[in-house]
Amino acid sequence: NRQWQAFFGTGLVKTLDDFGFQGEMPSNQELLDWLAVDFMENGWSMKRLHRQIVTSATYKQSSKVTQELLEKDPQNRLLARGPRVRVEAEMVRDITLSAAGLLSHKMYGPPVRPPQPNSVTEAAYGGMSWDVSQGEDRYRRALYTFAKRSAPFASSITFDAPTGEACIARREIANTPLQSLVLLNDEVYFEAAQVLGKKVAAQSTSTAEKITYVFECCLTRPPTAEEVNTLTAFHDAQLDRLKNGELKTSELMPAGSTDEDAAWMMVARILLNLDETITRN
Repeated sequence: NRQWQAFFGTGLVKTLDDFGFQGEMPSNQELLDWLAVDFMENGWSMKRLHRQIVTSATYKQSSKVTQELLEKDPQNRLLARGPRVRVEAEMVRDITLSAAGLLSHKMYGPPVRPPQPNSVTEAAYGGMSWDVSQGEDRYRRALYTFAKRSAPFASSITFDAPTGEACIARREIANTPLQSLVLLNDEVYFEAAQVLGKKVAAQSTSTAEKITYVFECCLTRPPTAEEVNTLTAFHDAQLDRLKNGELKTSELMPAGSTDEDAAWMMVARILLNLDETITRN
């Protein structure tokens, strides 16, 4: 049930921490029983269970919502459409770093301290220092981020990660303006956009091909013709603003960067801030 919830956003039994009389009944008792027996009979293999779920026709179906489905099953408890749920806080950061080619796949070792605003640690109870990790450790998966209950990692909390003060069975998901501001302005995400922008600008291909490349890096699908046209117009507009002095490359990018680097950084910044980029469809 918990594994189902991880992929679909809601378990077959909605109350993950209560299978008793006060908990909800399964939306599909036969499916839950079958998954449990299949899991047991195949050596309790989590990897096999995950593969079983993600290769199912139910998981692979479109998540597009129609008015008819919305009226009949607004919460998708009958699974008439595919799941559509924002990924967990840790994955939001990892997706961004991966799109920019920065994510480290190094495993094990002590916790790391990615960049975050100084005000977070300054306001912590008793005070604390946050020495930002250097080199590869700066880009390790969010799983390895140092956790302190009195000063939890700021961007993760914004995306509904638990503080660690209490055990919870299911994270609540909220959409707030702060999340967009984090994706736009937090140092981690801004740096990722800079790196991705420079990588795109360095390619000796057409503008349309560059847009297709950066789009696939962020959204893992090719853009439509309309999306290519929209992003081309945006890129050209930002390049004009940089050339006429309205924007300054020196204020947006590391030393030695060109106007093209900055223009593509802004394209990457938009794509990394899209709802689709951090939503499992």
